[in-house]
Amino acid sequence: MEDIIKVGEKAPDFTLKDQNGVDIGLSDFEGKKVLLSWHPLAWTSVCTDQMRDLERNYRSFEEKGVVVLGISVDTAPSKSAWAKVLLLNNVRILADFHPLGKVARSYGLFSEEYGASKRVNILIDEKGIVSWVKKYEIRTLPDIEEVIAQL
Repeated sequence: MEDIIKVGEKAPDFTLKDQNGVDIGLSDFEGKKVLLSWHPLAWTSVCTDQMRDLERNYRSFEEKGVVVLGISVDTAPSKSAWAKVLLLNNVRILADFHPLGKVARSYGLFSEEYGASKRVNILIDEKGIVSWVKKYEIRTLPDIEEVIAQL
């Protein structure tokens, strides 16, 4: 089993499709802070609440210069439908589907047991270095205030 990426390590670059079919690369945000909010699977209750928390608090992140990206192993069409249901107008949610969990694996976050990523928030600084990592139990909703406090 891989170790989860640690504070101080360089965040692996990636390019994934968002809910609108747009290619989003981590390197696109060089010079900005990025929050990668990993959730196991769309359409589940805790993941739904996690993405809604990000959307509700989008302005707080934006004011602090942080780009918010939700990521799971679901397909881009599934992400698109889910984003519409959740009314995600600001937060981009990325599809780490093919090959399944490739980006999650590069961050040490893929769970073979669940066939999905673990639930983890990772904050990356302007130079692409991991500045904060928090793993949550699979059924635990991340505390959005705790995440914002890390900014």
